[in-house]
Amino acid sequence: MNVQTSPTEGFAPVALRKLGDTGLPMVMMRDILLKTIFRKNVETATEISEAICLPLTLTTALIDMARDMGLLQATGTMHATSGSEMGFQLTDNGKARALDALSQSEYYGAMPVPLDDYKAQTKRQSIRNIHLTRDMLEASMGHLILPKGMIDQLGPAVGSGRSVLLYGPPGNGKSSIAEGIRAAMGDTIYIPRALSYAGQVITLFDPIVHTPITEPDTASGGLRKSSARFDTRYLLCKRPTVMTGGELMLSMLDLNYNAVSRTYQASLQLKASGGVFIVDDLGRQEEPPQALINRWIVPMEVNYDILALQSGEKFEVPFDTLVIFSTNFHPNELFDQAALRRIFFKVKIDGPTQEEFLKVFAMVARKKKMPLNEESLVHMLKVRYPQINNVYANYHANFLIDQLIAICEFEGIPYQMRPDLIDRAWENMYVKEEAITH
Repeated sequence: MNVQTSPTEGFAPVALRKLGDTGLPMVMMRDILLKTIFRKNVETATEISEAICLPLTLTTALIDMARDMGLLQATGTMHATSGSEMGFQLTDNGKARALDALSQSEYYGAMPVPLDDYKAQTKRQSIRNIHLTRDMLEASMGHLILPKGMIDQLGPAVGSGRSVLLYGPPGNGKSSIAEGIRAAMGDTIYIPRALSYAGQVITLFDPIVHTPITEPDTASGGLRKSSARFDTRYLLCKRPTVMTGGELMLSMLDLNYNAVSRTYQASLQLKASGGVFIVDDLGRQEEPPQALINRWIVPMEVNYDILALQSGEKFEVPFDTLVIFSTNFHPNELFDQAALRRIFFKVKIDGPTQEEFLKVFAMVARKKKMPLNEESLVHMLKVRYPQINNVYANYHANFLIDQLIAICEFEGIPYQMRPDLIDRAWENMYVKEEAITH
């Protein structure tokens, strides 16, 4: 698959050369430094540099400033395991200042990136800048047997970076197609560990959503080396994917404020910036689908979202996300026409034809080492499928063959396909409509 494995140099956030390049107030940096030393028990300049994600030269400048203010002092001991570096510790005044700062916010660790700087970075690495080719999309979905013309429909939808609605009967690969779309976007972007706005820090990096190309905890030499290439407050990651299902609630689309630690976590769609947000099983959430789509109507059109701090202050953040909705319902059952008009592409994912189903069935059987049997296939097509009006679904192949495997293993016989075993497997695929007596 021909994908970009590393971003162009033009994407990279510029390396920091002096403290002023961070765009952060000195008081904020000083407090995060003190809180980090207090909470992580780091002592040497190298350890502190790794913990706050600043180059060693900038970290040393911060340490010198804190020492001049009487908040830090040298321990007077060398650390043999750290290249004989001098150690530092908080003075009594430093501990008092750290505790006072922690009472206002428990955030410590990586220095945040100002929101305005992140907005500029988002534009440089926007998902709308991706040039997705037919070859890339076909390669990412090579494991799927798609209806004829499906790539023709999906290609322009995904390449535009606009919203996409996949709909159709259940069990026909809408979720797999959504995952294939994500896989096609195989390049990398820079994700800040945290953002700052109005004196508040918002944690953005989420190890569940973001996959670093290099580990967050690099060796000291690695941090110093990488600092010459880009701003070390960022991590080079694969384009993110957020996938939600029936658990999605409107509150997840707002900043998550922890009242105990007085810290903020980024909203789901902010974590998905530069990547894909998949809303699976739309219509199964507690929230009405119309309410969910209304929450996104403006962001999808103007490419920014509005979030709010606990104080009530509202601010703009980038909305640079390909939103993919997937549902088993007909769109007219979920949305009004105004909402449907704002979902740029609607792609129906129908069940396979008999010919397509047989291809899927044969592929799955071969993969799972289940020998095909002509008599059994004829029985399935001529006896069983007419009972459900010859409605085929892609999930049937996996389901039936897994059932056959389970039956064979239970009976202690080699993997085999027989009409009577097909009948036993079929009984578990559909539940008969019948009254249950008590």
